[in-house]
Amino acid sequence: MASVAASHARVESLAKAVQELSTNAATPPEKYILKDGIGGTAFPVLEVPVLDLSLLNSSSPEGEKEVEKLARFRLLWLYSVNFSVPCTLYYVVNHGIKDSFLDQVHGVTKEFFSLPMEEKMKCAMPKDDIDGYGNDTVYSDKQTLDWNDRLYLVVKPETQRKLKLKDEDCFLKQYGENPIVLSRFNLYPPCPRPDAVLAAKPHGDASAMTYLLQDKQVEGLQTLKDGQWYRVPIIPNAMVVNVGDQVEIMSNGIFKSPIHRVVTNPNKERITIAIFCTPDATSEVGPAEGLIDEERPKLFNSVVDYTGNYFKSFQNGKRPIDLLRI
Repeated sequence: MASVAASHARVESLAKAVQELSTNAATPPEKYILKDGIGGTAFPVLEVPVLDLSLLNSSSPEGEKEVEKLARFRLLWLYSVNFSVPCTLYYVVNHGIKDSFLDQVHGVTKEFFSLPMEEKMKCAMPKDDIDGYGNDTVYSDKQTLDWNDRLYLVVKPETQRKLKLKDEDCFLKQYGENPIVLSRFNLYPPCPRPDAVLAAKPHGDASAMTYLLQDKQVEGLQTLKDGQWYRVPIIPNAMVVNVGDQVEIMSNGIFKSPIHRVVTNPNKERITIAIFCTPDATSEVGPAEGLIDEERPKLFNSVVDYTGNYFKSFQNGKRPIDLLRI
């Protein structure tokens, strides 16, 4: 699930469509193969917390438990800056979005990737932007490519919307006047070498927050916990919510941006839709002053346009957030 820079220089053109390679190649090209493989074939299932939004306004015991659960996920930092949130990836159910609409989104995404290549190329990413159809940008000959094609669409900000900010707005105010909402429609074609090819390399998202609609039948998302890769199970039409790198920076490391990856499937394609919420590219992002003290010193330097250099650093094997650590 990674959001990428608003613009970047391309060393080469985009890689050939993975969808075509999946259909025509007996084995993936060498540039997709990981030398050491993906680290195994059997991975345990992660116990992902589930938050039921329909219960948050309820005065019932179930509603109170759900509010307590939300506090554990998101709000305990308000009361103790020494608190560290152990899990920043969870499912949201009963979120108010109709299943029929989510099915339509999946259907339209599948229809797009089923179009003839010449039709999809009418939406190809221009050289100076990521908005459009494509896949990995090749920055070096040593780069290992991801086994997926994607369509990025920038969702235009609703300038008339007025956010009602609480007193605890130390994160929201860092979004700036024109925060970015970016949608990414992903196609992961079948791959004949699931033992050696990843659909998405390990990464933390460049966003502040990410919302993912998983495929309803085909697993693929995995997250790293205590040095072990865990499968993220499917809950149909639930939203996977995770913190991105920029909230880890804002929270001075209290909320962790989870490292995750996507594995390939030898027989089935997988379709997902991700929404990335990202601060204005002109807004400075840094640890909130109220979360810095003697016991928790400042962990990150402040940065403007974090996503601007994210993708190039990531493809060159560096985790961009590590470059800001003090």
